[in-house]
Amino acid sequence: MKTRDNPRRNVRSLLDPAIIRPAIWDAFRKLDPRLMIRNPVMFVVEIVSVLTTILYLRDLVTGEAGTAKFTFQIGLWLWITLLFANFAEAVAEGRGKAQAATLRKARTDTRAKRLIDPYGRSGMKDVVEG
Repeated sequence: MKTRDNPRRNVRSLLDPAIIRPAIWDAFRKLDPRLMIRNPVMFVVEIVSVLTTILYLRDLVTGEAGTAKFTFQIGLWLWITLLFANFAEAVAEGRGKAQAATLRKARTDTRAKRLIDPYGRSGMKDVVEG
């Protein structure tokens, strides 16, 4: 009896370095406001992150230590939120591209057979593309 390959065996792990490494760099590339404006919520988070960073620098210069600590924490969380959202989007795009490449490869490697006799007496014939 012929066994079939498990199609799940070739699925990439969520933590696959081939997807994670480019996604890290893409998370930073996606901070470009021209790209970020496509997602209005994250665009607003980016604007507020920049403003909070400016306020933090102002607090450092003026010497307001208590306010500077609070502003730093808020800004840090905003930047982390922004980078994580971009990272998650980049990972999803990477997995989508990997799946599309696998499907393209499967399309060229897959062979079809046509049943000559519906009752199965005559066997099957390979179908040639064209």
